[in-house]
Order: sequence, then C-alpha cells, then structure tokens
Amino acid sequence: MATKTLPVLIEQDESGYFIVTCPVLKGCYTQGKTLKEAMDNIKEAIELCLEELDQDELGAQS
Repeated sequence: MATKTLPVLIEQDESGYFIVTCPVLKGCYTQGKTLKEAMDNIKEAIELCLEELDQDELGAQS
C-alpha cells in the first residue's frame, strides 16, 4: 500500500479536547482527549474517507 501525506488542522477546544480536520477530504474530522489520541483517530478517519472515495470511484465505473 502506498503512503499518502495529507494536511491536517489541529485545534483545542475550551474543554481541552483536540479537534483534527483533514481539509482536503470533505467531512473528515475527529477529536481526542490527547493529541496522540486525536492523531490516531484522524489517521483512521482518513483511511475510512479514502476507502469511501475508492468505492465511489469503482461504482461510477460500472
């Protein structure tokens, strides 16, 4: 599997949670209590978003 590098934006809300967004993938965001948890979560969210894109592309070809 090829490695992809995508930009992410990290913010901390007033409760101390980290909110992470991948701006190049519509609707791809998550949060975590710690920065490590938030980064682990965004990696998983990005994988799911890319999987969804691949499935949509495959469906469009049929």
